[in-house]
Order: sequence, then C-alpha cells, then structure tokens
Amino acid sequence: MSGQSLLAPGKLSPARTVPGNIRRPEYVGRPAPTPYTGSEVQTPETVEAMRTAGRIAARAMAEAAKSIAPGVTTDELDRIAHEYMCDHGAYPSTLGYRNFPKSLCTSVNEVICHGIPDSTVLRDGDIINLDVTAYIGGVHGDNNATYLVGDVDEESRLLVERTRESLNRAIKAVRPGRQINIIGRVIESYAKRFGYGVVRDFTGHGINSSFHSGLIVPHYDSPHATTVMQPGMTFTIEPMLTLGTHEYDMWDDGWTVVTKDRKRTAQFEHTLVVTDTGAEILTLP
Repeated sequence: MSGQSLLAPGKLSPARTVPGNIRRPEYVGRPAPTPYTGSEVQTPETVEAMRTAGRIAARAMAEAAKSIAPGVTTDELDRIAHEYMCDHGAYPSTLGYRNFPKSLCTSVNEVICHGIPDSTVLRDGDIINLDVTAYIGGVHGDNNATYLVGDVDEESRLLVERTRESLNRAIKAVRPGRQINIIGRVIESYAKRFGYGVVRDFTGHGINSSFHSGLIVPHYDSPHATTVMQPGMTFTIEPMLTLGTHEYDMWDDGWTVVTKDRKRTAQFEHTLVVTDTGAEILTLP
C-alpha cells in the first residue's frame, strides 16, 4: 500500500449559495430531518422523479470526477458538483443535512465516508470517493464512486476494482420476494475472498422523498435484515470495503469516518428500484 502520510483536516471555504428558485429539502435550516413515515414502495410517478434526480446526481459526480488530478483540492470538486446541480435545477442534498457544510462528500484514502471538502490537495497515488446526492422534484438520487488519482499502487487499484464489483454483484442479487440480507451476504462473501474488511456501521438506506427513510441495507450478512424486497421499493446499496479492519474512528468534525488502522478503503453506490424481475439503477448518467 502507498506509504503516503495520513490525511489531516484542511480549511473550509465559505458556504456555497443555492439560487432562491431551487426547492430545498425540508431539513435545510433545521438540526435534523422530519422522520419518514411513508411506504418504502414508491408510486411510478415518484420513481420517475427519482430517475431525474438520480441522473443529475450521476452527471454531477462525473463532471467533478473529470477534474480529479494531483494538485486539485477537494473543495474545487465540491464547487464543480455544486454548480452542476444548481445549473440543472437541483439542490445538493448534503448541503445543510444535519448541518453538513458542503455539497458532496470527498473521502480520501483511509476515510471510509462523509469526508468534508476543504483545502486538502490531492496527491499522486491517492484514491478518492465522491458521494453526490441531488434533490429535485421532491425526491433524492444518491450515488458515489471511488477514483484513482494519478499513479496508484496495485493494492489500492485492486481494492477499488473489487469494491465496484461487489456492488455489481449485490445489484444482481436484488429480487422481489428475497430478504434484504441477501445483499450483504453477496458483498461479504465476495470481500472475504480477498481478506477485505466490510464496514458494518454505515449502510445503504431507503431513499425517496426522504434522504434516509429508515430502511437499513447492511453490506454484511445480518440476520436482522429480514425485510422482504417488493417491486417499487427504492434504496441504495453502497458497500465500503477496507484493506484491514472494519472498525473506525470519527474525526472531531462529527462527520469524517476513518479506518481505525488507517488502511485504505473504497466505496461505490447506486440508488435502485426493485422491479418485477430484479433491480433498475436510477443513478445512471
């Protein structure tokens, strides 16, 4: 694995503004969202709206990813994704969610998830996850992917490739009538082939008009994840695999989650809807 120094918090830029004509999620300006009490099964109209939100989120992530290179700050990637979403009439869902200060998450190297974009400069050999969610039409679309920065060592490159594959395998396992723990069983069994840790305390989630509906989608084989998948259910799958332990520490910012052994970690995510025969990915560009 790369011998680069560990990440440290950088300097935050001022909060970015969103045009006044763009609809905000109900939690903006409040300490927490209103708990979701609706169904996990969505109407065709809601699913169609989520396709739009998911497409914008995927394109915003792809636009920011074009600028990933040594010397670029994570704050610059935030600016690009923020402007793309606003230019397309969407609100960046993370901005103001439980007081999160930025428009996407940038998780570098040992950061499992929820890294805050700041003055951190990407280095040759880093890996970085971009996690982008867009809110438009009253619904959210959520996706993330891990990217290579310049010349990355083989161990890290394989971790990224295999984490992407674990997501692909999990999506193929989605079927109506199956319990949701099949998703974690597929991911964990694949990850174990390579000795990877599977993060347990951060999971996939139900998503619709609510950013996080309350439905939990574990990425390990949990005996408690017995919810039966039904056509029209919408949720994310977002496995986080590590080169070492699944245990973690939290930075003082209350958001940035790092592996306890500070080994590298990768993540990929799509928002899905369960169909009559499997799953449709809603976060395709």
